[in-house]
Amino acid sequence: MNDILVLAEHARGVVSDVTRQAVTAGRELKQNNQRLVVVVIAASPDILTDAVALEGVDEVLAVRAGSAEFNADEVAAALRNVIDERRPAAVLAGHTANVMSVAPQVALTAGLGLASDVVACEFDGDQLVARRPFYGGKVEAELEFPAGSAFLLLRPTVWQPSGPADTPPPVARVSAPGTASRIENVELVNPPAGDLDITKAEIVLAIGRGVGEQENVARFEALADKMGVTLAASRPLIDAGWMPKFRQVGQSGVSVKPRLYLAFGISGAVQHIAGIKGSEKIVAVNKDPQAPIFEVADLGSVADIFEVADELEALW
Repeated sequence: MNDILVLAEHARGVVSDVTRQAVTAGRELKQNNQRLVVVVIAASPDILTDAVALEGVDEVLAVRAGSAEFNADEVAAALRNVIDERRPAAVLAGHTANVMSVAPQVALTAGLGLASDVVACEFDGDQLVARRPFYGGKVEAELEFPAGSAFLLLRPTVWQPSGPADTPPPVARVSAPGTASRIENVELVNPPAGDLDITKAEIVLAIGRGVGEQENVARFEALADKMGVTLAASRPLIDAGWMPKFRQVGQSGVSVKPRLYLAFGISGAVQHIAGIKGSEKIVAVNKDPQAPIFEVADLGSVADIFEVADELEALW
């Protein structure tokens, strides 16, 4: 079978974590006779090749394009050119806004299948199978690509990032075809400080339906601030409008992998569990001894979350 390609995503000269995660997915996906190739498309790709010399990578393809930062027209043209030459068995990238701007047109023009928000993938013989959630995480479906070639956009944080390779892979250098772009990168603007990325948190304090009333959310906001940890929530609180969407953990939110995940008043629906299974340690507090969250928790307490909150406040 042919190579597996990973499209590297970068900004301001830094390769994103989602690229390292995609390399892990590619390493797990590839079969005995396949090679894992990372494609770096940039004005100066050589400055990024060391960052993608990761475990399991067999080759880095440095493609010189026109713009210093991401340009959807240039990336689409360059990637399509690589696909035409390599005819890969699969193309992997992060499920991000940048990649979503190029993946549909590349898949259509190159004759590839396309799946977004993928949480698992494997080969079944020559057939590529991807799994992704639907209907807000209530249903998971397996998508089969009989031709074996598809562009898969991987949900961030599902796979662990790959570390550096012991021996750097070889680098092949090519130039992208000239492309008349309709896009001009004017400025890169960081998101507001309030729109924090909870996927990077070391410790997460998450609250669920057990908080009872919206007024009680403020108490746990104050507790999280006092403890110096990141506050998150399960879907019912987001749907109720009690907390912003970017704090939602679960299949219809984000997956997190903190060192410690504190679940207060969260029953543990399968969609929520899917978003926390990468946590190193899970501590759950719930009044219901039959709550499913206790099945995955490393430490569980059948207790009133407000009484536990009182004790934690006293410690800090």
